[in-house]
Amino acid sequence: MRKRRASAAAKAVGVDGMLITHLPDVRYLCGFTGSNAVLVLMGGRATLFTDGRYTIQARAEATGTKVVITRKGAVIAACEWMEAGGMKRCGFDSAHTTVASLETMRKAVSAKVRRGMFVAVGSIVAGLREVKDADEINLIRTAALVGCDLFDGMLTYLEAGLTETEVAATLEYAARLAGAEGMSFDTIVASGERSALPHGRATRAKLPKQGFVTLDFGVILDGYCSDMTRTVHLGKASPDERDVYDSVLEAQEAAVAAVAPGVTAGEVDEAARSVLRRVKLDKYFSHSTGHGVGLEIHEGPRLAAKQTQVLQQGMVITIEPGVYMPGRFGLRIEDMVLVTANGGEVLTPSVKAWVEL
Repeated sequence: MRKRRASAAAKAVGVDGMLITHLPDVRYLCGFTGSNAVLVLMGGRATLFTDGRYTIQARAEATGTKVVITRKGAVIAACEWMEAGGMKRCGFDSAHTTVASLETMRKAVSAKVRRGMFVAVGSIVAGLREVKDADEINLIRTAALVGCDLFDGMLTYLEAGLTETEVAATLEYAARLAGAEGMSFDTIVASGERSALPHGRATRAKLPKQGFVTLDFGVILDGYCSDMTRTVHLGKASPDERDVYDSVLEAQEAAVAAVAPGVTAGEVDEAARSVLRRVKLDKYFSHSTGHGVGLEIHEGPRLAAKQTQVLQQGMVITIEPGVYMPGRFGLRIEDMVLVTANGGEVLTPSVKAWVEL
């Protein structure tokens, strides 16, 4: 079904087939999980090119797909095969094809077809991946719940004096024990003044006796990512810290409530931003409200100001407004949300209410 949809999309933009080089797209279309492969869609058929390391794996994983093991290099072998098969116009994803790769593709075919063979068609497969099927949703839901369990466990562990790297290592070790293949991205642990860094990856800095600790992390299960952020406070908070937290939580919940099929990504962003604007905190919200999640931690759609893409049932997105005050503190609250026929379903139900440890 996925390969048929991709082939139909290629035909709709006027190409004979596609050369798929982005590995998450390869996995999505045929199931192959190796680190070196390209997939050709041509004439209603799918052919995977990879090297000898993956002979057994490719034939086991690449369902409904012909497998070609080559010593030439997967891209070169695929291009030669396409020319021999009569392909005249091959679509490629310009977002994931470097200038050097395109040159390799062109050199792999003869001069008589080189000029018009390769056509940039945009990220067709990535667009298809934005709407998840039932199996994908179940995998993402499971990964998200593992993340929730990890956070709940961290609440019994966090204390002043631990280093941020100790916290990250403990969380990541627990993730592995829970069955995670790895983390979706470098774990963010940002405490005290460092909590004002939106992407404050863990350092040797020690958690303060009084101050915020932001944990932003995700796990990979069966190839699918989770992503969540929670911010807690160590010690007694100031009234200002509590007020800012309550405002971010209100903004986050307003954006979650705005999620529905037919709503634009920009409208969801505005639902969060308008709350912070009302309390004059919007200037401290320095990034977009969210993004899609799936086989990659950052997928479409992008939830940002003036984005006109319409949400569709089956999309999985993040809602993650934050406030970051340099030299003082920062915080973020993030959920994964499934777009359903009835609105948004939160996939990360861990506590978001104020937590003071």
